[in-house]
Amino acid sequence: MRYSSYFLPTQKELPSDAEVISHQLMLRAGMIRKLTSGVYTYLPMGLRSLKKVEKIIREEMDRAGAIELLMPAVQPAELWQESGRWDYYGKELLRLKDRHNRDACFGPTHEEVITDLVRREIKSYKQLPINFYQIQTKFRDEIRPRFGLMRGREFIMKDAYSFDADEAGAAESYGRMHKAYSRIFERCGLAFRAVEADTGTIGGSFSHEFMVLADTGEDQVISCTSCQYAANLEKAEVSPVSNPAADPALSPLKEVATPDVRTIEEVAAFLSLPPGRLVKTMIFIADGSPLAALVRGDHEINLAKLKTFIGAQSIEMAPPAAIEDVTGAPVGFAGPLGLKIRTVADNALRYMANYVTGGNRKDCHLINVNHGRDYSLNEFGDMRIITPDDSCPRCGAEIEFKRGIEVGHIFKLGTKYSMAMKASFLDDRGRELPFIMGCYGIGVGRTLASAIEQNHDEKGIVFPLPLAPFQVVLLPLQMHDSHVVETSEGIYRDLASRGVEVIMDDRDERPGVKFNDADLVGIPLRVTVGAKSLKSGRIELKARREENGSLLDISDAASGIIEKLSSLNDPLK
Repeated sequence: MRYSSYFLPTQKELPSDAEVISHQLMLRAGMIRKLTSGVYTYLPMGLRSLKKVEKIIREEMDRAGAIELLMPAVQPAELWQESGRWDYYGKELLRLKDRHNRDACFGPTHEEVITDLVRREIKSYKQLPINFYQIQTKFRDEIRPRFGLMRGREFIMKDAYSFDADEAGAAESYGRMHKAYSRIFERCGLAFRAVEADTGTIGGSFSHEFMVLADTGEDQVISCTSCQYAANLEKAEVSPVSNPAADPALSPLKEVATPDVRTIEEVAAFLSLPPGRLVKTMIFIADGSPLAALVRGDHEINLAKLKTFIGAQSIEMAPPAAIEDVTGAPVGFAGPLGLKIRTVADNALRYMANYVTGGNRKDCHLINVNHGRDYSLNEFGDMRIITPDDSCPRCGAEIEFKRGIEVGHIFKLGTKYSMAMKASFLDDRGRELPFIMGCYGIGVGRTLASAIEQNHDEKGIVFPLPLAPFQVVLLPLQMHDSHVVETSEGIYRDLASRGVEVIMDDRDERPGVKFNDADLVGIPLRVTVGAKSLKSGRIELKARREENGSLLDISDAASGIIEKLSSLNDPLK
């Protein structure tokens, strides 16, 4: 490929609306252009890299025994109503009506469609296990699209769905996908971590996220410094507190006036106590009913854990009017005493004594509160966000916090969809049983953007070779010098004939412009042909990751370039 016949609109200026480095560099390097909020066009360079990601995904999915198909993007509402997700999914679901006024949606995921296909086509255990996958455009109507391809509304996703006859088979399918995903991200040249995660709107009993480690990541990754435990912030478990050796002495309950003192920080300062001696009483609406959740003052509630603990489909903070209706007090003075609603508490409260709570009356708090004596509290669980002061829930060692970008997510779905949609098969004894399902997603564009977040410098992108749009950029520095041009043309033809992906910058531009664009676009190997070095029969090779280049005899140019490329190549292929 030649610059003169290609479309590569690079930009010098930093885009004003691009917040993260991948968004900035993909715009500047001429890889994407914004159409509207959260929706992007892939320009030729971006598309070439995207296809590299897709190729790796296909090879590893095929290697793991999955079968590719392609499902419709527009899905009838009836399928989503069968699964129960039509109302539950919320406003991220782009709902449509056709000319006959029939409801449909633009698929954000395809559990319903694949389950419908399999219940029609797969009837016997002899046809199992089976795993179908596709690479397809999805749409999720994000409330705040941002960060370019990181959080768009329209995006390309690889989604796969496994169907097994029993739990043992489902575990094997899940394990194969875990291994395939690890190979995919290794082959993409990414530093990543597989972490335990909440199942969210997809549902199911268990899941792992694959996180690309990057300082700009939106998510927190918690990992043990000793064992293999790792989880995202939503899922990270907190070790239960130990039972104290002796029961604490209980002090008398007292009421204290706290005029206009509402927050934990204000109350702690007013009473000259550390926040850990206070207990927050938080009121939620869970599946339409009020719920009180208690957490220590220096801890934060984890909504995902709380939702799982109580078995709710939906949960949100109660509005001020509902809080006052339940507690009899305005926001800031809620407490557990006298509440007539379900009340649950984080494990940290199990052996806590003589703590401070709201008094369920304006400008009033209670000190020396004790459950069991002053009110009944029987439901304890892990429902708070882990902190750096906590230890590993598996081995007790120290934990560390890192930033990560979710690029893949795998789920054990169990029978969530097959039971709801009556998708079943006959086993070897003639019994009709529901399929045991799993689902497995990779954000294709997000994987590409994550690679840039992890691989860049002050000059631009530093592509891992497997994802680079071209392997080699060839720079003839003096387009008016016939020797430079002829030598460059010969190298270009020789490399292309040997299957090397090479782009030649044949523009009549200053060397500085060519060098800057080559660094910005981030192609792994730069070959420079200049009049000065040609006088001694040599050209320059420089890997994008290297500080300095090296000279290569022109007589052995193509072989030397290919040898250099092989040292940068995909180690797993």
